[in-house]
Amino acid sequence: MEASPTTDQHATTDPPTRPEPPAGDGQNVPEKIKDAKEAGPAFHCDLCDAELLFKITQALLPGLATACVDNTTGGVFSSPGSVAADIRKELVEYLTQRTETYVAESVVLEGAPEVEVYDNPYDIIAYLIDEFAISKRNVFSRVSALLLSERREDNIDDFAHQMEINGFWPVDKREAIVQALLKNVDVKNEYHCNMKFETEEELSLHMPTCSFRVMTCGNEGCDARFSANKTEKHDSACPFKIIPCEQKCSDFLMRRDMDRHCITVCPMKLVNCPFFSVGCKAAVPSCKIEEHQSEELHYHILYTLQGMYKEASEEVLKERVDKIHEIAGARLANAKNVRSLTSKVKDLDAKLPPLVIETKKKEEETSETEVNPESTGVSDTNENTENAAGTKEVVNSEAKSRSLEVAPLLRDSEVASETVEDAKAP
Repeated sequence: MEASPTTDQHATTDPPTRPEPPAGDGQNVPEKIKDAKEAGPAFHCDLCDAELLFKITQALLPGLATACVDNTTGGVFSSPGSVAADIRKELVEYLTQRTETYVAESVVLEGAPEVEVYDNPYDIIAYLIDEFAISKRNVFSRVSALLLSERREDNIDDFAHQMEINGFWPVDKREAIVQALLKNVDVKNEYHCNMKFETEEELSLHMPTCSFRVMTCGNEGCDARFSANKTEKHDSACPFKIIPCEQKCSDFLMRRDMDRHCITVCPMKLVNCPFFSVGCKAAVPSCKIEEHQSEELHYHILYTLQGMYKEASEEVLKERVDKIHEIAGARLANAKNVRSLTSKVKDLDAKLPPLVIETKKKEEETSETEVNPESTGVSDTNENTENAAGTKEVVNSEAKSRSLEVAPLLRDSEVASETVEDAKAP
């Protein structure tokens, strides 16, 4: 009977698992203080780039949803929701481990063929999230990934939305995880504060002036959050900021409305002159069209006359424009379009003497003669030479004809003398 307790005692002496230390255990405090002293300052600033922090935080939930959906695709007794808690834990552990070693691995793999190494923290963590999700695919999801691609994407989006609505993984919890991941991969300290302090008071004094402290935009309607060192960058691109018109009109409006304003209602919008079709190619602000028409009336009349007298030279038509101005007075000032100006110019032109047209071709020939007098002299010389040669040919032909006329006379006289001699002979 006494052996029975001994047997039971041996039966329950399996190797015990190591229990978690209770909160506030006094034996652990000296060790923590010792580690802190050996490691240096114990208080670290945890602030990170607000925009990047938010961007990575938003990527965690879709990554978890992808892993859950692909892990339970085709399962009869499992659903994405039933494995979400376990896979979330695995995801955090995987990301923590991989971000701690990624930088060292990238240095080793740098320059290797077909190996892409990322520098931006978001690209690194997004790549690791995708890598984890791929590792959680079951056999059915691997086989049917191509056939069910559209349905798969819908299921992932729906499950991610469901987790967000139910608060399965709150934003503040995700941000705390991302802060640790970001520090692991940001070895250049470009996206997080690496300041360390001896006391908590020093840390509290630093926080209000830290360049990575979170700021909010003061422009009405903008809910953007960014780090203090990105204030100028955001201000230069904030779509809700009120700025003056880019085309220098008197209006002030939101940056996001600028393009629509400039191409629709802005009084400084550039438009073609109403006399564009007859030759005026000026682009004029819409509010200065009347001023342009008044200043350029002389040329608008000239363009109109060029359409009426196509063969007339510009110099001749300019004189005609001056004469029309003299008899028109202010009557042409109200002509705001091609049709009305053409009608009035025709009426006034009819009151003037007929236009003597010197064609553009004659002007061009005259100008060529003035520009190249030597070539003209040479041509005149050639003409004189040709005339002299022609005269010489005429003289030669006349002399030849005379010689032909003399020859028969000589032959007749010879015949007559021979006849007289024959008569005298016995």
